[in-house]
Amino acid sequence: MNALDFKPASLRVLKHYSVARFKSDLIAGIVVGIVALPLAIAFAIASGVNPSIGLITAIIGGFLVSALGGNTVQIGGPTGAFIVIVYNIIANYGLSGLAIATFMAGCLLVMMGVFKLGTVIKFIPYPIVVGFTAGIALTIFSTQMPDFFGLSIDEKVPADFISKWGIYFRYFSTIDWTTTAVGVASLLIIIGTPKISRRLPGALLAILIMTVFVWVMTRFGYCTEVETIGMRFQNLSTDIPHPHSIGLNMESINLLLPSAFTIAVLGAIESLLSATVADGVTGGRTNSNTELIGQGIANIAVPFFGGIPVTGAIARTMTNITNGGRTPVAGIVHALVLLMVYLFLMPLINLVPMACLGAVLIVVAYNMSGWRTVIGIFHSPKSDISILIVTFLLTVIFDLTIAIEMGLLLAVVLFLQRVMQNTTVRVYGHQLDAAEGSDLSTHEVLDIHHGVSVYEIDGPFFFGVATKFDEVMRSTGMHEKPKVRIIRMRKVPFIDATGIHNLEILIKASQAEGITVVLSGVKDNVSEALHKAGIDKLIGSSHICPHISVAVEIANKIAASKS
Repeated sequence: MNALDFKPASLRVLKHYSVARFKSDLIAGIVVGIVALPLAIAFAIASGVNPSIGLITAIIGGFLVSALGGNTVQIGGPTGAFIVIVYNIIANYGLSGLAIATFMAGCLLVMMGVFKLGTVIKFIPYPIVVGFTAGIALTIFSTQMPDFFGLSIDEKVPADFISKWGIYFRYFSTIDWTTTAVGVASLLIIIGTPKISRRLPGALLAILIMTVFVWVMTRFGYCTEVETIGMRFQNLSTDIPHPHSIGLNMESINLLLPSAFTIAVLGAIESLLSATVADGVTGGRTNSNTELIGQGIANIAVPFFGGIPVTGAIARTMTNITNGGRTPVAGIVHALVLLMVYLFLMPLINLVPMACLGAVLIVVAYNMSGWRTVIGIFHSPKSDISILIVTFLLTVIFDLTIAIEMGLLLAVVLFLQRVMQNTTVRVYGHQLDAAEGSDLSTHEVLDIHHGVSVYEIDGPFFFGVATKFDEVMRSTGMHEKPKVRIIRMRKVPFIDATGIHNLEILIKASQAEGITVVLSGVKDNVSEALHKAGIDKLIGSSHICPHISVAVEIANKIAASKS
């Protein structure tokens, strides 16, 4: 096994660090910390946990992702993608269940990095990622209706999408117009701020303005109905939580493993997607395996402090880049800024209106939806459109865990289908050009004796292609049985256990019918796999030829002798 691929970007860049670079990272880190503040609070509340937990997650997780990750500008913390899965885990298993699932997800992420699966995650088909993201965006949007409109719902809101909207329509007559006005005003501020300056954090500006407005109006007795964070969560703690145990046991592991797998896969996809986007802007190069290990360590640590899942955040990472951040120091500064807020400004957070946070998350959901990308995919092949729709509907109507499992299954099926489409089996008759399909300029035309059939496999010889090859062999041998079968394998990059098994059956069936099998152009790795399976002993090592000309010469002699 190769050495562990764990090389944190922070160690690499700090070797040549400078004062000028620190100034840029300091400014970027402060700005990102300010931007991350309302998002950490909003994501925590939407996930069903205390706002302080969102800040703790952003502080600890953000620090560890920057310090141990494989990308120089990645900003980690709680994200909108986890809202749905975290909310469902808490509803079914409580906060202790969430802690165990997050810890196991961190272990899975570390294992992905250790076994160098960082590059594999990137090959999940884009329609699946878009379907996940759009489905999560719609779900986040739907969860904000009570806070945004101030609905007075007397019963527990169900988790599933359709039942949830049924409750909303039933209680829509309880709308509070003052709360709605606060939500709409917050929405307008967030949308309008980038038109004035893209450097101004619209979410934070909306929270500051509307919090002051609601506080002043409440003092004069005009906004008493508008719910704030303090009204819902009472007094928020400013004490740094001490590490505590999470009660890990085999029963909880078996129960929460599917949820942990969902968190791990979703975290890996989002963090590596964020890193890829960042590399495209900065020209950097992310070590994907180190990034997964760093994300995993962050998710292993945060549950012991009551935190929720951590991953790379695209919006905060891009904010870091646009404000001059180029090293992990900016991410560490961002975590320290949030720590200062947690220690000294938590009483002020009690005054933030819930409708304002609802507006923040509605904008987050809109940005996550990627509706332009969705429209673009509808101009793609029907298979991509089908996968997008299925993944989207599974995410919205059922459960994110089911959606990810089915999405990965669809990814595998799609991959196999496209590999099978690109893998061909050709049959040659009386003559064969040995240089056909290669870069060789010298052509060698080989005469094939009557009774010799040549089959060329172009592509990997795995379980799907093995059946296809078997069908071609049967169809070409229906009229007249050949005396020798040459299987040309120069374009077979690998062969799996099913391919070897089918090849063994073919050889034995051919030998039972008096047909000799000759292999040609076998690559070293394929030859090694065949040798381990004993294929060379079955057909004779002399019948495994390095080149087609040798194979044809041997086959012609055998066919002539049999004639």
